[in-house]
Amino acid sequence: MHQRTNRKIIIYLFLFAILASVNNFKYINLQLFKIDLINVSGLDYSENTNLYEKIKKYKRKNIFFIDNLEISKNINSNNFVEKFWIFKKYPSTLNINLIKTNFLGITKVNNIDYLIGSNGKLIQKRNDQLIDLPFVFGSPEASVYLNLIEILDQSNFNVRKIENFYYFKSNRWDIKTENGLIIRLPSELNVNLLNKVKKIIENKNFKNVKTLDFRQTNQIITYE
Repeated sequence: MHQRTNRKIIIYLFLFAILASVNNFKYINLQLFKIDLINVSGLDYSENTNLYEKIKKYKRKNIFFIDNLEISKNINSNNFVEKFWIFKKYPSTLNINLIKTNFLGITKVNNIDYLIGSNGKLIQKRNDQLIDLPFVFGSPEASVYLNLIEILDQSNFNVRKIENFYYFKSNRWDIKTENGLIIRLPSELNVNLLNKVKKIIENKNFKNVKTLDFRQTNQIITYE
């Protein structure tokens, strides 16, 4: 009987030691893999700080169990962000690298100036911002304007020499260059047509022309 009792005690002590070790291991792991540092980089200091304030709530959470989708939603709520990457640096650091959107134009909504980002979002322009960008009239959807810019970039046009864009509900554009030339474009626009327009406006025979109208197929109407 005495030997059996001793064996039972040894078994209980052994099981207790295993359970205690497992619990300690879990505790150590949970403590070890809690996020204690979040680095946000890629935007201006103030924007990095604003974004950090939104995601600092993930501090002290286990790095294995944080919801990347939820973090992504917080990042995407910042209109300055074009792209981003979330890196987990084990055991306890979260690095968020951002790429800032490019500003491609200025438009007005309800008498407030907004910058049009290459990410398709509008960012309210600060009064102290001096930005040399074309102004976009006609309140087009950002995606419509970005489509035009993409076609222009693929052509021989220099977008930097365009002062204003005018959008019409017929899905057509007029362009005003920095020299004051008005170019009236058709609704069906492509790279080849824009390259032809570019050659024509560089022709010396058109140097005194104030308006070039390309709305009619295979016709050019000029106004001096």
